[in-house]
Amino acid sequence: MSQMRRQLLGTAASGVGWVGVIVATATNDWIRTCDYTKATCVRMDELSSRGLWAECVISPSLYHLCYYFGFILCVFTYVQTARALMICACLLGLPATLLILMSMACVRLQNDTSAVKKRRARVGGVLFIFMAVCSIISTVWFPIGANKEEDLMSFGFSLYSGWVGSALCLLGGIIILCCQGIDPGTPSRDDSFYYSGNRGTATLLDPPANHAKSARV
Repeated sequence: MSQMRRQLLGTAASGVGWVGVIVATATNDWIRTCDYTKATCVRMDELSSRGLWAECVISPSLYHLCYYFGFILCVFTYVQTARALMICACLLGLPATLLILMSMACVRLQNDTSAVKKRRARVGGVLFIFMAVCSIISTVWFPIGANKEEDLMSFGFSLYSGWVGSALCLLGGIIILCCQGIDPGTPSRDDSFYYSGNRGTATLLDPPANHAKSARV
């Protein structure tokens, strides 16, 4: 697989993962709590789902009646921390995506060089990995903190979306970083052979100061 295809694959995976992280942040079905079985709790209107912004009661008709959290200092510490990490992850996705897109070979900017494009891609890949780490910490810490407060029955759709999005961002960031290494098909300047003297033989010499490649026979 060529370097361009690997970069496209990593960009696509990271982009889908970013969408998953945004969905997890915006929705409130992270965990579901109940003291009885799911069917009993739904019938008794005691099955509730909780997210970063609200706690919802699920009725027998699967209608969600949500109560949004009030003042930020009134919510638990793990909720505040999860909010901060997920918002940070969502915001990091924008510059990471722009840097990766501007590092594509089909995008040409003024005074653009191959080295500059590689640096952009590497920074974008690191941002995607950092974004995945923030999301993973948040989506793991939130259910652990909620389970300490009350009995946790199951995980919700939003939490699964966050896990899948984090995994895709991590995978995409790693792929982008890996494909920015030295291309084995391109010979390194330091290992080039230069013809010197009048013997007509190739010897490994230091490149000239102006890096001009010339042969004298």
